Amino acid sequence: MAKSSFVYPENRPTVMKFGGTSVGDVAAFERVVNVVSGQAERLPIVVVSAMTKVTDALLAAFEMAKSGDLSGAVASLEPHWERHLEVERHFIPLEGSNLFLAELDLARGEISDLLLRTSRRSLPLSMLKDAIVSYGEQLSSRLLTEVLKAKGVNARHFDSRRLIVTDDEFGSATPIMQETTELVRLELTPAVETGEVPVMGGFIAGNRAGETTTLGRGGSDYSAAIVAAALNAGELQIWTDVTGVMTCDPRICSDARTIPVLSYEEAAELAYFGAKVLHPKTIKPAVDHGIPVRVCNTFEPEAVGTMVVAESGETPNKIKSIAHKKGITILRITSARMLGSYGFMSAVFQVFDRYRTVIDVISTSEVSIALTLDNTEAVDKIVEELRRLGDVEVDPGYAVVCVVGEGLRASTGLASKIFSTIDDVNIALVSHGASAVNLTFVVSEGDAALVIRKLHKEFFDS
Repeated sequence: MAKSSFVYPENRPTVMKFGGTSVGDVAAFERVVNVVSGQAERLPIVVVSAMTKVTDALLAAFEMAKSGDLSGAVASLEPHWERHLEVERHFIPLEGSNLFLAELDLARGEISDLLLRTSRRSLPLSMLKDAIVSYGEQLSSRLLTEVLKAKGVNARHFDSRRLIVTDDEFGSATPIMQETTELVRLELTPAVETGEVPVMGGFIAGNRAGETTTLGRGGSDYSAAIVAAALNAGELQIWTDVTGVMTCDPRICSDARTIPVLSYEEAAELAYFGAKVLHPKTIKPAVDHGIPVRVCNTFEPEAVGTMVVAESGETPNKIKSIAHKKGITILRITSARMLGSYGFMSAVFQVFDRYRTVIDVISTSEVSIALTLDNTEAVDKIVEELRRLGDVEVDPGYAVVCVVGEGLRASTGLASKIFSTIDDVNIALVSHGASAVNLTFVVSEGDAALVIRKLHKEFFDS
């Protein structure tokens, strides 16, 4: 394939993604305005999530309409439209035309129609669900555009559904990168070069037929990373409500601290295993294009936060952070057919593939496999099929603990130190060696907080 003739501007843009808590109310919008206007020389491009709780409200309205309560579904959204109006009234002058009010009126009518279609099931529910939930980002991005303009920022709204092209997998669509890159460059580059600040909603996209799709959980980070990759951005900033990635969950350890630098691989492991700051998919476009990702706090904009780069180097104690994920179920499959045979593992994985269920941790012996799931929606059907291969045991109520750090696999004695620190806790499953940067093990959900506190004290308090 021929190389693109696209020429990047001398100053590479900065993509800023603001999460829901960063646009939750009037004060939050004020902070965002200050951040964006304070980095005007860095050619900002803004990607924004829905206001806090709006996505949940839209999903709840969809479920109400699906169950037949159409009037309740429509009425349930009114308090959230009022929150948008409160921001609008605070920032946007009364005189002149008000584009946001027109957009909100239009959105209300369109959502009511979509909820009616949902109650009648006149279109596929997955398609209707994406269309309804997309209005959180549609409205937050249009509102932020008007707020920035009212504050003197030369902002311009772009509809993400016309820029990010995906497949037809509603609810968790996959971007078609070549088409997306061409559209993002075509639309956003001239705006940036002429001094405009593009503003777009995260999480939402469109398929080739023009139907609204969404990118799945944490999709606003993904949207921002896609835009950053398409434009070869100088930096991707993820603005949230914590100061970077922490050494562990601060709700468990009050003395958790910000990690200054992480590698892409470390960040991906932490994100997958429970650290809520970064979505795992964020990492891939940044890795492919060597774009540094900075995690910032809108409530403490002067704090440096965490920088995620290609390689971060080791720390003296080797461990950077301890992540965890609760609600884990262990499946154990035992079969004499495994002994000295091939194809057995493939048959097991095909079952999970059929039900689109992700395996987190896996450990094998000569005649058994133990693996963990955090999504148990299809577990009954999965178990039914696995029983054709062997005996299956289902054991819920666990948590995955993931210890992450560069050079962890090659560090003599480190695993011994980790497990001796928690030698009074039963370890149900261990995975070590698959990754150079993580050691993962499974404990009872009730022991997770104790394990994390003990490890944090041993490795970070000395």
